Amino acid sequence: MMHSPIRVITVEREYGSRGGEFAHELATRLGWRLLDSELVAGAAKAAGVSPELAAKFDERLDPWYYRYGKVFWHESVYPLTGLSDDQVFDSERMLSLIRQEILDAAKVGNCVLVGRGAACALACQPGCFHVFVYATSKAKRDWFIKAFPKQAQQADQMLAAFDKRRAAVIRKFYQQEWCSRGLYHMLLNSAMGIDAMITAAEAAAGLRSSTPEGLVSQIGPTGAPC
Repeated sequence: MMHSPIRVITVEREYGSRGGEFAHELATRLGWRLLDSELVAGAAKAAGVSPELAAKFDERLDPWYYRYGKVFWHESVYPLTGLSDDQVFDSERMLSLIRQEILDAAKVGNCVLVGRGAACALACQPGCFHVFVYATSKAKRDWFIKAFPKQAQQADQMLAAFDKRRAAVIRKFYQQEWCSRGLYHMLLNSAMGIDAMITAAEAAAGLRSSTPEGLVSQIGPTGAPC
């Protein structure tokens, strides 16, 4: 069965793995659009809120007490607000808008999408290649200490908290496990270096001139029930 040429690459990443840096460099190398914080800005524009407000909801769930209250408002005979769902801006609304940004970007193609459930949103879409970037605990700790020296003592806790939060968002919104191997075509350890990661990703996605003929036709969608 023939598959579409790769025109979209999603990059999910562990916090501190340099996955964002890899995505930026990959987009530059390919001459494609990079959509990282741009996804947040697009969601903010669609919702009519400031980018600063939208950033506060980026890759986060609303607090449990807010979610509990929201259910109560929906089920109450006497709603506490007269606002419709598309007038309320919260994490759920943010995730819905970002998902639409991801789908719209994929239709245009030639883009690298960073995090925010893009691999889940595009799991069954042809022409998409999904990458997960990870790193050793030591590598992530060293990165964190260099980036945030004043918080060095909390490095392990902060690193774990970021990944736990990202996983919770994907589990809640997509009912998927964020680091599940079945969501991705390729897992990359950033210890190999950015240049080597880019070379490997380009080759695996069939985007290098030296790629053997027929490789692209073998790349299918990830995840069930595609």
